[in-house]
Amino acid sequence: MAVQNGRDLLIKMDMTGDGAFETVAGLRATRLTFNAETVDVTSLESEGGWRELLGGAGMRSASISGSGVFRDGDTDGRARQIFFDGEVPRFQVIIPDFGTVEGSFQITALEYAGSYNGEATYELTLASAGALSFTAL
Repeated sequence: MAVQNGRDLLIKMDMTGDGAFETVAGLRATRLTFNAETVDVTSLESEGGWRELLGGAGMRSASISGSGVFRDGDTDGRARQIFFDGEVPRFQVIIPDFGTVEGSFQITALEYAGSYNGEATYELTLASAGALSFTAL
């Protein structure tokens, strides 16, 4: 497998609720994290005193984060609306030469920053709000 360009890892949001996904503008860095809680079923009878986990149990979740230059584009306005309205629209994460993760996410943090002699920046954090799907390339 060839080395991939980081800028090709894209976060896209459903702009209208009908599957019209657009890349979130201005992002420079993106991250997708998957988590799975464990369910410990260790008992006195566990072989050698080793921990035992119950397979297929526990809660699974995903989080998306990104940061970049604030461009005040359509996607910036939509993200702000999603946050203040508490919506959980569909998002896609395009992982180059691997596939696409899609599902509902809630924006849990939206931060804006700027320095006197620099550009305005923003950071976005999302938490999964339902089942996710993966489509391989």
